[in-house]
Amino acid sequence: ASQANVLMGSANQSSEEGNLYRPFSVFSVLTLTLLAMLVVATFVWNLLVLVTILRVRTFHRVPHNLVASMAVSDVMVAALVMPLSLVHELNGRRWGLGRALCHVWISFDVLCCTASIWNVTAIALDRYWSITRHLEYTLKTRKRISNVMIALTWLLSAVISLSPLFGWGETYSEDLMECQVSQEPSYTFFSTLGAFYVPLCVVLFVYWKIYRAARLRIATRKTNIVTPVAEDVEAKVTARQPQTVFSARHATVTFQTDGDTWREQKERRAALMVGILIGVFVLCWIPFFTAELAQPLCGCTVPPLWQSVFLWLGYSNSFFNPLIYTAFNKNYNSAFRSLFSLQR
Repeated sequence: ASQANVLMGSANQSSEEGNLYRPFSVFSVLTLTLLAMLVVATFVWNLLVLVTILRVRTFHRVPHNLVASMAVSDVMVAALVMPLSLVHELNGRRWGLGRALCHVWISFDVLCCTASIWNVTAIALDRYWSITRHLEYTLKTRKRISNVMIALTWLLSAVISLSPLFGWGETYSEDLMECQVSQEPSYTFFSTLGAFYVPLCVVLFVYWKIYRAARLRIATRKTNIVTPVAEDVEAKVTARQPQTVFSARHATVTFQTDGDTWREQKERRAALMVGILIGVFVLCWIPFFTAELAQPLCGCTVPPLWQSVFLWLGYSNSFFNPLIYTAFNKNYNSAFRSLFSLQR
């Protein structure tokens, strides 16, 4: 019997080792390599944005302080969260690094990702007010409001991330070797609402208002036409030549320009940038937060593979954020070229 137990124990051990090393297939190695490249690219690109903002004096103002706050949260995701998540994936989603590091990892995960999401919301609100209320939204007002939004972003993110440390659910299980965000239903509802669903409603409302404002402006420009009626004008030549009469009736005068003004072109680029930023944000995070809310509330079980896919899809938003913003800002492109030329 004892020999049978030993054989069963060795079989279970070999089975566990097989499960542990199963991820190291060709497909898994390729996937982990791509994830590692995503970590490095996210860190480098956001760090480049931060260095550019610090070095170029014209960027030391609104809205670049909002972009800097977003880049700080995204570079923290790449430096403090994604590497440990990669280790977690390498270990088959088992946590063997202890309770303390688990709490640190989960806290920074929730803090940085929530701050990144709210920074996107703050940028969308800033663009909305600058487009629809450009006369009232002066530089001084814009600076004050942006600083308030940055402070509230990090304060709310800290409240959501640190709550489990004060007893609101448990993030670590030594027996199951699990390290995950607290699954307490009340905390799940609070955190998903504050970290995603509230900012989601805000950005969708903001973009709808921007779209309406743009349509209204286009309609106003099309109807900006004045049509005065001019009197007949006759021109007669001498009797030796044939008589010529020129009449001008219903002369049309329009004040519509052939092309868009500089401000309208700038507003159109800003609206397009906000739309793409919001669209990518929604596509990256909505699968994760839908699954996160469904698991504790309805008892639904998401397979580990899909949990990983949804989580890393959300992390990828930190990679896309600086790409989208700098792609629509010519000043950043010029600053990047100047920065690299100085390095040479």
